[in-house]
Amino acid sequence: MDSCCQTSIENPTTTNLCPVCKQKGKSVQLITLKAMLKPAALERIQPELTYVFCGNSSCDVVYFSSVQTFSKDMVKVTVFQKDDAVDVPVCYCFGWTRERLMQADLKSQHPIDHIRDQVQANRCGCDVNNPQGACCLGNVTAFIRSYHILK
Repeated sequence: MDSCCQTSIENPTTTNLCPVCKQKGKSVQLITLKAMLKPAALERIQPELTYVFCGNSSCDVVYFSSVQTFSKDMVKVTVFQKDDAVDVPVCYCFGWTRERLMQADLKSQHPIDHIRDQVQANRCGCDVNNPQGACCLGNVTAFIRSYHILK
């Protein structure tokens, strides 16, 4: 299955530590930044650089390179890792917010199976819909597990 949700080899970067929080980030494709950044921020991208996603919830930085950063206010959507509101998407492609995942759990629905079916049907677009530029299934699974622990 050739899709955006396949694991890919990360491009090496000068550093993958966020310059603000010093947490290790994950490389993202340029297409992700092009899809996610607001126009004013998009005009500042340096395409020859490698960009990294910072998933630290307490850090304002979403993307960084060796010479620049892009913060939450420069991104078109609310970033799951940066905002704990219930209406924030956990799965950006298929509209699974924290609230919808909690409701599905109460109704004994299976959102992970739904998302997997969509991925297998080659319908996901995580590289352009998800700010982290990667498959959301890990986030969905982690959220469901944490929800069960908190319940």
